[in-house]
Amino acid sequence: MTRILLLGGTGDALQIARRLGPDHVYSLAGLGKVPTDLACTVRVGGFGGADGLARYLDDERIGLLVDATHPYAAQISANAFAASRAAHVPCWALRRPAWQPQTGDDWRMVDNWAELTSALAPFSRPLFTLGREPLAHLDEIPAHQHWIVRCLEAHPGNAQARILDARGPFTVEGERSLFSASRIDVVISKNSGGNATEAKLEVARERSLPVIMLRRPDLPSVEREFTRAADLLDALQTLIS
Repeated sequence: MTRILLLGGTGDALQIARRLGPDHVYSLAGLGKVPTDLACTVRVGGFGGADGLARYLDDERIGLLVDATHPYAAQISANAFAASRAAHVPCWALRRPAWQPQTGDDWRMVDNWAELTSALAPFSRPLFTLGREPLAHLDEIPAHQHWIVRCLEAHPGNAQARILDARGPFTVEGERSLFSASRIDVVISKNSGGNATEAKLEVARERSLPVIMLRRPDLPSVEREFTRAADLLDALQTLIS
């Protein structure tokens, strides 16, 4: 049997983790809810960079590293790539396909926070769906704006920001209600791909609202890459059975 270390934190990763037995390890950064119903070992916290991860692979006799982290977790993916090379352990990755703009979409692509805030300047009621990053900027909100920030954890807002702690999947009906009640005039999103959070893009399209889209980071190429969790699970069957 090949012992597997699964780097997760996404719904796809959890789907894979539910198929792993007690000899395998599911690793989480610890920023979200930690599952308590898995048969595999659950490890929470960092490794100490690529060097620490390489030591862990060696110490725990890991035979396969699987990177199923978020498409924007670029540093973790880079560390996984470097550690796998240093420890001579193969690395597979789940690379969720990005969303593609459709007819009627008004996507405004940005690369960083500075470009994002510049693109946001003409609007007054943005919906942020970037996770925790906007929380560090709540004291920088321009006077003419009121932010709606959706992330996984509860967090205090202020006079110009409402924080929604919510976890997908989100429905089109639910997003329509949120957009109407909050008078959203622009959406800020990562191009995460998948179905769980795509409804916001459909509602933005219906309402002819712009979407400020953060470009995906470049991720390293590994031995095997998969675009669907089901395909990765199929490939893992001979290793986890």
